[in-house]
Amino acid sequence: MSTPRRGKGPGRPRRIPADEQRERVLRAATGVFAASGPAAAGIEEIARRAGVGRQSVYELFGDRAALFAAAVARAEEHAFRALSHEVLEPHDEELGAVARRAYARLFGYVADNPEIHDLLHVAERSGDPALTRLCRRLAPVYAEASRRRFRDEGVTSGRADDALVALCFAMTEAMVLLSRAPDAPEPEALIDLLTEFTVGGVTRLLRRTPGVIDRLR
Repeated sequence: MSTPRRGKGPGRPRRIPADEQRERVLRAATGVFAASGPAAAGIEEIARRAGVGRQSVYELFGDRAALFAAAVARAEEHAFRALSHEVLEPHDEELGAVARRAYARLFGYVADNPEIHDLLHVAERSGDPALTRLCRRLAPVYAEASRRRFRDEGVTSGRADDALVALCFAMTEAMVLLSRAPDAPEPEALIDLLTEFTVGGVTRLLRRTPGVIDRLR
């Protein structure tokens, strides 16, 4: 009497390539560091969320400080690529539509990536000015877009764009933080507020107080 053949077992689990492990760990670390900060974040929790062993985390990154730095660098680069993409594309729209789209894009990114936004703030409080650095990297891109829009209005704005973009970034960050607070206004209302405030301010500068722009050039 022949012995029935046994079915094949599950075999060894698939070994995750190092690049995939690294990305998994960084994604998990982003959430854990954003919630707990660099000192209280647990490597065990990061490894569990990433689906890898604790030892793999140490082999990939060395220690908690190096992992935190790598997660912050990834978050900054992710935000820069997303927020700088297509900013300089030509748009034949009114100034209000251009401004509103830019603000909606910033709000949308934070809504889709809250852990990245939180991690950048955690880094800032921990002595790594990642959010400040991100704004500095984005500023020339948005300033050039602003210069193009001013040229459409027949205005040579020069360095005024740098100051206006810095002002807009600061206002946007304040409104984004407000939008994440309990009982906050709807994001659409805050986007409309920023749009009208910006368009009204720029229009007044150009038509009623052009000397202010002249002093910033």
